[in-house]
Amino acid sequence: MSAEVKMRLIETPCAACLAQIEKLYYEAFPVEEQKPFSVILEKNREGSMEILAAENNHKDFTGLAITARHRDLVMLDYFAISPCHRQGGVGSKVFRMLKERYAGQRFFLEIESTLVKAENAEQRKRRKAFYLKNGMVDMPFTVDAFGVEMEILADGCSLEFEEYRDLYHSLFGASAHGRIKLKTPLPQASKK
Repeated sequence: MSAEVKMRLIETPCAACLAQIEKLYYEAFPVEEQKPFSVILEKNREGSMEILAAENNHKDFTGLAITARHRDLVMLDYFAISPCHRQGGVGSKVFRMLKERYAGQRFFLEIESTLVKAENAEQRKRRKAFYLKNGMVDMPFTVDAFGVEMEILADGCSLEFEEYRDLYHSLFGASAHGRIKLKTPLPQASKK
């Protein structure tokens, strides 16, 4: 299997491709972090979210990326590689392509906190190590996003908590704004 990967934007996805994206989305993310996929599709139509598919040079679906946008902020809301393609650096290659796609914008993401006890603590640590290895750095705060403690990682840009919360407000209105809370400042952010 070749690890060569290219990205393409799914603006008007065929039903089969969209079904693969939706299936991986529901398999890869915890229920408490999922939005209804219909909401993602609606926000994609409005232009505030993008749905991207990764495919290899054989045009096999290899993964998904869903981003949310507000002003110069781009949040990688969901990123997953299909289980059968999680070898050979595919995830890192796709992630680099995402960073290139959003160069010049403030690119960041959320991960489940590695600072709290959890059944999937090792998975959380591996996920964070992946993003740190690929150039992301800790922001100096954690958040409670809809009841889930999250760490924020960014691609070397500055990001204030209020800007992060404003992105959610722009996407989902005032009701979301109140469900995003500053959890704790971090003692020391990791270095790039």
